[in-house]
Amino acid sequence: MGPLKGIRIIEIAGLGAAPFAGMLLADMGAEVIQIERPAITSSTPIPDCCRRNKRSVTLDLKAAAGKSVLLRMVKKADVLFEAFRPGVMERLGLGPEECLAANPRLVYGRMTGWGQTGPLAEAAGHDINFISLSGALHAIGEKGGGPVPPLNLVGDYGGGAMFLAAGILAALLHAERTGEGQVVDAAMTDGSALLMGVFHSLHLMGRWETQRGVNLLDGGAHFYGVYETRDGKHVSIGPLEPQFYGLLIDKLGLDKERFGNQHDPAQWPELSDELAAVFKKRTQKQWCRSLEGTDVCFAPVLDFLQATKHPHNVARNTFVTVDGAVQPAPAPRFSRTASTVEYGSRPTGADTDTVLEEWGFAEEEIDELRRRFGQ
Repeated sequence: MGPLKGIRIIEIAGLGAAPFAGMLLADMGAEVIQIERPAITSSTPIPDCCRRNKRSVTLDLKAAAGKSVLLRMVKKADVLFEAFRPGVMERLGLGPEECLAANPRLVYGRMTGWGQTGPLAEAAGHDINFISLSGALHAIGEKGGGPVPPLNLVGDYGGGAMFLAAGILAALLHAERTGEGQVVDAAMTDGSALLMGVFHSLHLMGRWETQRGVNLLDGGAHFYGVYETRDGKHVSIGPLEPQFYGLLIDKLGLDKERFGNQHDPAQWPELSDELAAVFKKRTQKQWCRSLEGTDVCFAPVLDFLQATKHPHNVARNTFVTVDGAVQPAPAPRFSRTASTVEYGSRPTGADTDTVLEEWGFAEEEIDELRRRFGQ
């Protein structure tokens, strides 16, 4: 199942968002094999949705035998990706040079925060640092307040894992056409900077300020924001188009003359205060009854557990239950080659023997590896 059925991918297990990229590819049908260290072998699954649809093989990549096994697997793989600091795989003798020599068609994916080159390439860092440097973090927050970390969605997952997955898919197409593999360098600074491209454009058009909370899409506009309800919950509105904004005025019984000049930034702060007072008059559920499903561009603000029970998400099966745990379903959706969750997280090392046998290793070789690594 899935559009990537038949594609073999080796994921060198690590921390960060790279496993999310592997999950995306596995959900789409690719055979994703996680290579993990023997020292962390366990008999129980790790409750991590980013491990679903993958199998786990334990290898000691610091040992000559482990390196030899991986290079043999590389010969039959379409993709290998890793998320270590620059130079780590090279020091193991498993960098792009060695792997592409073993398989010239290989797509070698690399995800880091700062990238493979540049003055900061060797430095430690996390999502919050990478999006600081790209300009993304500075743009997020309320007027008069400091920047607000947007979880680790913008750097790790949006600017990193999603760009790694997209780069791997593009390189796979190139390899299929030409027989040439290549390295995909996915840096979170690069990806999150690219995500900010539209705001660079708006600034060049004189429609976006670097100050937080005064712009169209950052909470500055009264018609694009979040408001508290009478019960202490919140709702969001976003009627950018004039016909939808007009419907908001009608539905809320607002003064059409007072709220008529939608795009006058000078009026936004006062109109925001007036809308805040209006939304405080009803509970979230009451606002849902009158506004949800209309062209007002409205939605209740739900926490991630509440989201699993919303009727729209239930109707679309946006969330699935895997091994008793509710988690987001695969996305996007394909009309012919549907993505599925065939199984959840596998225990570390649980598939070593099976995978190596499928990839062409003899039984005596597998037994020898087990003796070497104490598996």
